Amino acid sequence: MEFLVALFQDPNARWVITGCLLLGLSSGVLGCFALFKKYSLMGDAVAHAALPGICIAFMLYGSKSIGIFMLGATIAGLIGALCIGQISAYSKIKPDTSMAIILTGFFGVGIVLLTKISQSGKASQSGLDAFLFGKAASLVGADVEVISVVAFLLLAITFALFKELKLLCFDPQFGRGIGLPMGALNTLLMLMIVLAVVIGLQAVGVVLMAAMLIIPAVAARYWTEELNGMVFLSGVFGGLAGVLGTVLSAITPNLPTGPVIVLAATFIFLLSLFFAPERGLLAKAIRHLKLRQKIISENLLQSLYDLSERDFLQDQSWKKGYTLDQLHQLRPDHKNTMLRYLQRLQAAGWVSEKGVNWTLTERGLQEAYSVTLNQRLYEMLLIYQARYGTLNLQEESRRVQDFVSESTLNELQGLLLDHQRKPQLTPFLEIRYDHPYQDNYNEAPTKGGDL
Repeated sequence: MEFLVALFQDPNARWVITGCLLLGLSSGVLGCFALFKKYSLMGDAVAHAALPGICIAFMLYGSKSIGIFMLGATIAGLIGALCIGQISAYSKIKPDTSMAIILTGFFGVGIVLLTKISQSGKASQSGLDAFLFGKAASLVGADVEVISVVAFLLLAITFALFKELKLLCFDPQFGRGIGLPMGALNTLLMLMIVLAVVIGLQAVGVVLMAAMLIIPAVAARYWTEELNGMVFLSGVFGGLAGVLGTVLSAITPNLPTGPVIVLAATFIFLLSLFFAPERGLLAKAIRHLKLRQKIISENLLQSLYDLSERDFLQDQSWKKGYTLDQLHQLRPDHKNTMLRYLQRLQAAGWVSEKGVNWTLTERGLQEAYSVTLNQRLYEMLLIYQARYGTLNLQEESRRVQDFVSESTLNELQGLLLDHQRKPQLTPFLEIRYDHPYQDNYNEAPTKGGDL
């Protein structure tokens, strides 16, 4: 703790932390639009394309200057972005292929120029090799001031043109229809991405800068469905990764700041991937497990109902009980799994066990009737799909009755009669769907009760 206090009291450390915070914030916000515009590789291409611009700026200026370097990197990055657009527009080459061509071509030119500079004896003065993997510790007050101005400018433009950028990403045709200059907006977005990449080259480096543009946006996507919330979270994740990576690299000796920042962003992404409430893998696994439990339980109830209905039609008896083998013949599943779920249904009071036989209780008969009726109505919808269209039942409310009109439901009931699929074993005359667990069942099972 004392080390952290001393770290934040150090002026140079505060400059570095501030620079990385603003870098993560601006790149995270712009990364959302780059992600939806499918410019995920654009940041990587621009970062690699910026290297020859930095080298040429040093060769012309003769000494290290963050302002001159940013100018050279911006020009080279814009040329690279324009080349990508032109290659895709005037040839049959796809955008991802054109990005790969520009990325490798410009980066090769940058490495050649960097080698030439190193052979001239000026490499030690320029420190250009730090732009490959970043060297955040070399940031000084003037560098952070430039980063701050550019970062705040990018954030201001983003929030001023938020609606227009949203249209550019999701519905550019509508934007053109209402008179917005979508081509100019697309060029502006490319320029903003280039600037966001350029200000991060010294801290994160050419090789890893694309990660700062995309990883926070992808992580934020797991937490929300709305672009507003995603942009906010992406900026927070990017800034948090910048601060956390800087602090961790300062705590551990000889640990490069840029890669640690990227690793911090990756850690945030992994947390989002596994633990996000709706899209996370853990939440999906829990929903899948619940759905599987629901389906197996309903299949067992329906199997018991089908067997009870058959016997009821033959000799008016529906509580004979059925073995696990008989249930397995109707809906094959692993017998141990079926036994385990039968025991759960027994604990819920829906089935009872008599020796090796299982039978529905009155409460279970009501639930089994509801499940069977719903399934047979859905069968009619599938058979007459051309008449009624496709119906997608939600996981939590999978009853046909909740998704069709009363007239359609009446038609489906008539079709059940025509196809002799109407459930014949009813627990009582009125099915109370809203209270499936009530115990006041006084009516005896009847044949062909009302649907």
